[in-house]
Amino acid sequence: MNKVKRALISVSDKSGIVEFAGRLKNHSVEIISTGGTANLLRQSGIAVRDIADLTGFPEILGGRVKTLHPKVHGGILSIREDAEHQKQVSENAIEYIDMVVVNLYPFRETVAKAGVTAEEAIENIDIGGPSMIRSAAKNFHDVAVVTSSEDYNAIADELDKQDGSLSLQTRFGLAKKAFATTAKYDTAIASFLNDSMFLNDANETLTIEKPIDELPATFTFFGNKEMNLRYGENPHQRAALYVTDSEEQGIARADKLQGKELSFNNLIDLEAAWSLVSDFSDTACCIIKHTNPCGAALGADVQEAFEKAKATDPVSAFGGIIGFNRTVTEAAARAIAGTFFEAIVAPDYEDSALDIFKAKKNLRLIKTRTSKNSQYDIRSISGGLLVQDKDRGVIDEGKLRVVSSRQPDEAEMRALRFAWVLCKHVKSNAIVYANEGQLVGVGAGQMSRVDSVKFGAMKAQLPLTGTVLASDAFFPFRDGVDEAAKAGITAIIQPGGSVRDEEVIQAANEHNLAMVLTGMRHFKH
Repeated sequence: MNKVKRALISVSDKSGIVEFAGRLKNHSVEIISTGGTANLLRQSGIAVRDIADLTGFPEILGGRVKTLHPKVHGGILSIREDAEHQKQVSENAIEYIDMVVVNLYPFRETVAKAGVTAEEAIENIDIGGPSMIRSAAKNFHDVAVVTSSEDYNAIADELDKQDGSLSLQTRFGLAKKAFATTAKYDTAIASFLNDSMFLNDANETLTIEKPIDELPATFTFFGNKEMNLRYGENPHQRAALYVTDSEEQGIARADKLQGKELSFNNLIDLEAAWSLVSDFSDTACCIIKHTNPCGAALGADVQEAFEKAKATDPVSAFGGIIGFNRTVTEAAARAIAGTFFEAIVAPDYEDSALDIFKAKKNLRLIKTRTSKNSQYDIRSISGGLLVQDKDRGVIDEGKLRVVSSRQPDEAEMRALRFAWVLCKHVKSNAIVYANEGQLVGVGAGQMSRVDSVKFGAMKAQLPLTGTVLASDAFFPFRDGVDEAAKAGITAIIQPGGSVRDEEVIQAANEHNLAMVLTGMRHFKH
C-alpha cells in the first residue's frame, strides 16, 4: 500500500473535481494545481498550492509551459526505493508527487466543431498533460494516475477504506487506463492531421480541408471495450464489442430496451438491417438472415412495410433480424408478435408497442438513431487492414442509360431503382427480383451469376411474373438474362461493362425486356 500525501491536479474537464479534491483533503493530501483548476478549487474553499511554487518557475507562453519541469517529473518518476534516486531527489530539493489527476485538452471536441480554424485545433493539442500521465503511469509502483472523472468515487472510497492508501493492483489498473488514454488522444491528433491539414504555400498559413483523392498515409483508429460477448461467430471464438469515438451513433452505440444479451452474429445482422433501411427515405422494413435480406419492402406505414417484407419469404424470416427506418407502432408490433424473431432495430418504439413486446422477453429491441455515417469500411487481413470508402450506392443519373429497344415504363423504373438499392446489400454474386416497393426473390453469394439468377427464382415465394431484376455486376454471358426471362421478369438494371454487353443487350431485346445500365458496380464480399 502506498499512502497518498501529495497530488497534482490539472484538468480540462472539471466535472466532479471539487468533490474529489475535497475527499483527498479529508486525508490531509497536499494539492498542487495549475491555472483554471487551481482557481476553481480555491473558489470552492479548497487550499491549493500553485505549480509555480513547486517549480520556482512561472507559467509561461500563455500556459503552454507550466508542468514541463524537472521538479514536476522528478517528483513523479522518482523510484522511492532506489537509493540513487533518493539521493538526487534530496540534492535537487524535489518533492514526491504520489498522485497525478489529469485529463486532456478537448482536441477531438474542438476539431469536431463547425468552422474550427487550424490555429484552434493546434492550440488544443495537449503537451504537458500527456507527459505527466505517461510519467505517472510508468511509475505506477509509486504513483497513482487518474485520467477519468468516472474513477473519482472508487478511488476516494479506497482511500477511505485503506487510510489514505491505494493498492498496487489499483495503481496498475489506473496505469493501463492512462496509457490507453494517451494512445487514444494521439490517435485522434494523428487522424486529424493525416486527414485534414494542408499548408497553403502562398502565404504559409494552415487551412483545414478534406482530401478528395487520397486515403490517409497513416490509418489510425481507437476503440474502447463496451462489453464482452458470449462468443464470436462460433462458441470456440472469443469476442467483444468495441466502441469508437467517432461522431457516428449506429449499432455500437444503440440502446437495448429489452431482450437477451446481444451476440456477435446479432450485431453483424443488426448492422446489415440498419444499413439497408437507412438507404430509403420512404417507410421501409427489412428482414435479415446471415447478413442478407430475405425480405424487404416499402409501405404506407410500418405495419404494411413489415407484412410485405415478411411475405417475401415467410419461412426464411423465422428467427431473422428486423430493421425499420421509422418508429415501430402498436399495429406493427401486433403483426410481428405472431412470429419468432431474434431482434428488431428501429429509431424508436411507441409505448404501446413496447407493452406488446414485453410478452416476448427474449426478443432484443434496439433503439438507434440517424447520425453521421462513418467514411470508411474496414476489414482485417493477416498482417494488415483493408480500408475503403463506404459504398454510398446512389445512382448517378448522368450515367443511367436505357440500352434496350423497349423503354421501361414509370412503374418499372421505380421498381428498378428499388431493386438496385437492395442489390447493394446482398452478398455477391447478387441478384434481386422485385416489384415496385417489395423484394420478391434473392440470389446471394453464388459462384456464378447465372446460378444466382436461378437460385433467386427458386427461392421466390411470390409470383415472379411482372417483376424486375437487379444485378450487382455485369452479366458475363447472356445465359443469366435468358434464365431471368423464363421466370417472367420485364426489366433488368445492371452496371454494364462486359465484353459481351452486346450479346446481353440482344438477349434482352429478344425477350422484349427493358434494360437499364447504371455504370456502377455493387460487389459486396
